[in-house]
Amino acid sequence: MSRTSSPEQPAEFWEARYRDAGRVWSGRPNELLVREAAGLAPGTALDLGCGEGGDAVWLASRGWRVTGVDISATALERAARHAAEAGVGDRVTWERHELGVTFPAGSFDLVSAHYLQSPVALDQRSVLRRAADAVADGGTLLIVLHAGWPSWQTEPPFDAEFPTLDAIPDGLALPEGEWTVRTRETVRRASVSPDGTEGHRDDHVWQLRRA
Repeated sequence: MSRTSSPEQPAEFWEARYRDAGRVWSGRPNELLVREAAGLAPGTALDLGCGEGGDAVWLASRGWRVTGVDISATALERAARHAAEAGVGDRVTWERHELGVTFPAGSFDLVSAHYLQSPVALDQRSVLRRAADAVADGGTLLIVLHAGWPSWQTEPPFDAEFPTLDAIPDGLALPEGEWTVRTRETVRRASVSPDGTEGHRDDHVWQLRRA
């Protein structure tokens, strides 16, 4: 999703989001990462938009060597502390990138991109194409994106575009015969508003395996 009219710079927006608040996320890994990656053999992993490190720490605790990437220096500092406290600090490297402008070097057995959706400028298609390019032979690309607003969100806070289930694979323009789709589905999960209203939210999940 994207905001079409905001002049605010992405780095400034996200740094303020983390700097001006306490912990933003729970510290737990995303449920769909756990579901999709639990059966994969550990290797090297790239966590794009790692935030405060919940996914990266979970992967490292399962034997992966992880590169965690985020735009916010404050988020990365918190992620490094989380990893150290979990005893996996030596298994995670943290890099600051404004994805769409710079991108981590190397190839990885798992590239994970969860919720790369932003209220400020983000070239999502370009980032996800580079994510696919970063997958090593035999590796896995895992993408999870919101499919729409939560059911309790009666007035969306900004204009946003949400992908269809077909849009991401089509937009990646992956070479024919080089990739196998292992997961392509919409998952409905419980979602509770800040004031306690119960509801749900749909997410799209794609797991693709490179030959």
